[in-house]
Amino acid sequence: MTLRRITTAAVLAALTAGCTVVPTTPTRPPPSPMGGGQGIYKVGNPYQIDGTWYYPKEQPDYDETGVASWYGPTFYGRRTANGETYNAGDLTAAHRTLPMPVNVRVTNLDNGRSIVLRVNDRGPYAKGRIIDVSESAAELLGFKNIGTARVRVTYVARATAPNGQPLPSDTPPEIASAVPAVPAPDVVAKPLATVPGAAVAPPTRLASLPKPAPDPMPADAQLPSGVVTQVAVPASTHLYVQVGAFGSYANAMRLREQLGGDLQISTTKKGGQTLYRVRTGPLNSTDDADAALARLSELGSNDAHIVVDQ
Repeated sequence: MTLRRITTAAVLAALTAGCTVVPTTPTRPPPSPMGGGQGIYKVGNPYQIDGTWYYPKEQPDYDETGVASWYGPTFYGRRTANGETYNAGDLTAAHRTLPMPVNVRVTNLDNGRSIVLRVNDRGPYAKGRIIDVSESAAELLGFKNIGTARVRVTYVARATAPNGQPLPSDTPPEIASAVPAVPAPDVVAKPLATVPGAAVAPPTRLASLPKPAPDPMPADAQLPSGVVTQVAVPASTHLYVQVGAFGSYANAMRLREQLGGDLQISTTKKGGQTLYRVRTGPLNSTDDADAALARLSELGSNDAHIVVDQ
């Protein structure tokens, strides 16, 4: 009996000790070669999240400003949307509509830090964010502890496999290799479908900011090792929530009157054309921009989004 009691106590002690050393959160794994996993190149089909439709497509002229966030332990080891494995130590990112994998340059407009990331996943689905970056990328860009940053995202090139070879594709060759003959017009988001004459166009460029310098690597080269570059940024930036942009002032006024509130119309020159932007701001904090975005979304503007400007 004594031996039995001692054995039982020893087992219970071992089990208790085992419970005390189990970590409450996963340990961040070390970097893997360019995202790990055996991914494919894909553009993807249109999809709907929380009532909003997203339309993935080839976007070699993609250039957008907005708010970035980062994603961490919950996603460790999971498959990304193109079949790779998410690793918080890799320099990767998630985007709603870009093909995968592609390299993009992400520049923190608050501190000028800039780095190339591999987009290999879908997200973020919070409307106030334009890109989710890995934990390692957030550290290098200097906003891990803050949680978000004002960023500029520009397309660099289609990414390759870890060995430098093209990835297999689920996209027809004529689509995967297609590049627009002329750059798309610099107009912001599609306005409400109920507004006649509304133009559907990609996000606006922040023309007042210098374009990040191209990487010294060839366009189809592998992802760089993670060296952060420093670029010039404005002394200060502001956030705006933009709901549409038009070549016609009358259409811009119609949308403004339909949504009401504190929306304003501002003009900008793009490609020799005057555009009338319908937006609210300037807003000084991400919280203020998120609140304005939520308010405009409740009014029916599903395509309202946050942009960064001077």
